Amino acid sequence: MKALVINLTRFGDLLQTQPIITALADQGYKVGVMCLKNFAGTMQLLRNVSRTFPLPGASLLAALDRDWREAINIFESYCAEIENEFDPSLVINLTPSVSSRLITLRLRKGREVRGFAMDELGFNADTSRWAGFLQMASANRGSSPFNVVDLFSKVAGIDETAPFTLAEPSPEMKIAALKMLENPEPGAEGFVGFQPGASEERRRWPVEYFRELGFRLWKEKRRVPVLLGTENEKELGKRIQEGANFPAVNLMGATSLQELAAVLRRLDLLVTNDTGTMHLAAGSGTPLAAIFLATAQPWDTGPAAEGVCCFEPDLDCHPCPFGQKCFCEHLCRRKVEPDTVFAAVSSFLDDGKWPLIENMGARAYLTGRDEFGHICLSSLSGHEQTDRHKWIVLQRELYRRFLDGEDLSAVHFTGVEFSADLRSRLLKTLGDCRDVLFLMSKQALLLEANPVEGMKIKFLANLQRIQDILSSCPELSVLSSMWAVESRAHDSMAGLKHQMSVYTSLVNAIIGIVE
Repeated sequence: MKALVINLTRFGDLLQTQPIITALADQGYKVGVMCLKNFAGTMQLLRNVSRTFPLPGASLLAALDRDWREAINIFESYCAEIENEFDPSLVINLTPSVSSRLITLRLRKGREVRGFAMDELGFNADTSRWAGFLQMASANRGSSPFNVVDLFSKVAGIDETAPFTLAEPSPEMKIAALKMLENPEPGAEGFVGFQPGASEERRRWPVEYFRELGFRLWKEKRRVPVLLGTENEKELGKRIQEGANFPAVNLMGATSLQELAAVLRRLDLLVTNDTGTMHLAAGSGTPLAAIFLATAQPWDTGPAAEGVCCFEPDLDCHPCPFGQKCFCEHLCRRKVEPDTVFAAVSSFLDDGKWPLIENMGARAYLTGRDEFGHICLSSLSGHEQTDRHKWIVLQRELYRRFLDGEDLSAVHFTGVEFSADLRSRLLKTLGDCRDVLFLMSKQALLLEANPVEGMKIKFLANLQRIQDILSSCPELSVLSSMWAVESRAHDSMAGLKHQMSVYTSLVNAIIGIVE
């Protein structure tokens, strides 16, 4: 058996495909991976990959500029190569883009397809509600209580996530890492990695905070900071070292991906922003202190490893939505203070355990796994009684059942008490939603008996009204987006009636718990 996994995303997301590949290999599949050509080197870090099919995106775009027929020929040749040389019986698409869906449509003939798909008319035809949730949650910050690795597994039709364990570095890479970290400063007792880069400036812990942490790690723990990052991030390393009164090994822009993987395995710990390096460390077994700022949050994009400490600012506005201007002058970047991170890291270096965090400027979490094997977070900072934490826990309980198609009427979830403000907002929004869903169910019956044009218009208006009601409450924005996508996917009244029934059950379940 052969399976093709399509993931046309960036470095970190590609690494997080490893548990799916592991699970498929355990089921007896030979696994091929389709990725963007410029990230093909990532495949050397993964285990159980039989074939790699780099997508020549740049060549396709250039061909489109010259002659669309040339682009079609390149596309057809690429797909034919996969069919002739690999011939998968299973195609799993983890990327919701139109281009990825088109490739899946082209390859699906006679093959099982899972994940993001498209029908012959060009409409989305995702194979599970989990796929829609993954797509919508990524666009609604703070709305997903599930780690991306677990969402990938669910989209791929794999119920229990396999361990996130990347390939062991080659002996040559291990030797290279040894040389990079040889001749440490006299008196040094080990190394702590720093990854100061991130995709955006607002998602980067301040350079001066890294510098202060480096000073204390050397002065009090005799650990030498190792600066890690890409060629484009070298300036951050220079700024950390400016005026620094501690030794450091600057490897920014000096390692290949394979060398970086080997270096990470020699560190006592890595302090990092939400980056691909963080995921590489998580899959390599390197202890982590990860900091999540701006749009980043540990519940969904955090490391898929147990025993990791994650920090985020304790602000009502965190995580902030994509594309929204910050009106707080990026206050979140300075809420997780160096003293807080040092206290946690120092304790871990001493006895291998993360301590309770008392600084209320930060929310701190310890990663673990729940009874389903999915990544979950427990509070280290006393935030388990906050509305935000309790709402995330409630979502995990209900959304998992909702997305799996389980009966929600028998759910018993007690002991959840929200603040009066959140309780009022949730009940008002959900109550309005329930009323409109009830009205729509009656309209559907009338339409089936007598499809009057005026009733059709009212029914369609109520489809949009449900979306608007749910979007008015930030905590329910992901459901609003999912409702919109699912509504457009149905070509019959039967499908819409089933959707209304499922959402009514979810709304009633939440109301029953919140009341």
